[in-house]
Amino acid sequence: MPEQIIVVAMAVSFLITVILSPLFIPFLRRLKFGQSIREEGPKSHQKKSGTPTMGGIMILLAIIATTVWVTSKFGSLSAGTYLLLFVTIGYGVLGFLDDMIKVVMKRNLGLTSRQKFIGQLLIAAIFFAVYRESGFSTALHIPGVDWSVDLGWAYGVLLLFMLVGGSNAVNLTDGLDGLLAGTAAIAFGAYAVLAWNQGQYDVAVFCVAVVGAVLGFLVFNAHPAKVFMGDTGSLALGGAIAAVAVLTKLELLLVIIGGVFVIETLSVIIQVASFKTTGRRVFRMSPLHHHYELVGWSEWRIVVTFWAVGLLFAMLGIYIEVWM
Repeated sequence: MPEQIIVVAMAVSFLITVILSPLFIPFLRRLKFGQSIREEGPKSHQKKSGTPTMGGIMILLAIIATTVWVTSKFGSLSAGTYLLLFVTIGYGVLGFLDDMIKVVMKRNLGLTSRQKFIGQLLIAAIFFAVYRESGFSTALHIPGVDWSVDLGWAYGVLLLFMLVGGSNAVNLTDGLDGLLAGTAAIAFGAYAVLAWNQGQYDVAVFCVAVVGAVLGFLVFNAHPAKVFMGDTGSLALGGAIAAVAVLTKLELLLVIIGGVFVIETLSVIIQVASFKTTGRRVFRMSPLHHHYELVGWSEWRIVVTFWAVGLLFAMLGIYIEVWM
């Protein structure tokens, strides 16, 4: 598969999102699919109430259309591609249901935690069943060294943890204009490099399709955002990057490449644990990006800083796998 296909895939995905957005955003506004802002969140966010959400639909359409078209044109759809699309669509549908409950029923929390967890777990379980049946490896690769261990059925536990945890971690990061779109583009870009380096061109095409889609979305999601991706986009992206890590056998490297997502999740865990055990909060608010808001940082400064941190993590991940 020629290297130019990477540029083509990214450009096509970017253009699909950029072309769809001006048509889709007014449609969402007419349907009154506006974001409800939590009362306990930063007060500055109240002015964002009513901003069209569920923009993740555009991201999903761009990813699916680009991946299928490019992969079919320059080869054939592999089992890995089908698995990636299944996870992306599955978690996207779950996020869509969550968003629909929020905007139609005006219930800010959407699906209950139990309902969302069961849905995430079910999709992950189906993924593992097909993954194992298709003959993919259940070995866990140790980054930076030529060593791995076959976990057998225990690999399924790791896979479930990765997909459920990854989708939730990415979802937590989606709290400021452009924050998730930028960090996701960086993380998927890193995995595109690593997948191409492994000769997994189908996975690389999928990754750059995601990069193009989220960058196209960023045109309309950068501060001040004209549209939010909602759980439709964030859950899909979280599940997708975990699936990419599994297919490239770089599961542990996701902790580094997705470092921003990990830090955001840890900030929530630390905050809850501290408050329940001591009655005190470590951060002014969690996830971490809200802490910096309350400290006085501008939204744009926080987003750019997190992008920079995400880029450093991505470069470190590539260095560990390729050059160490």
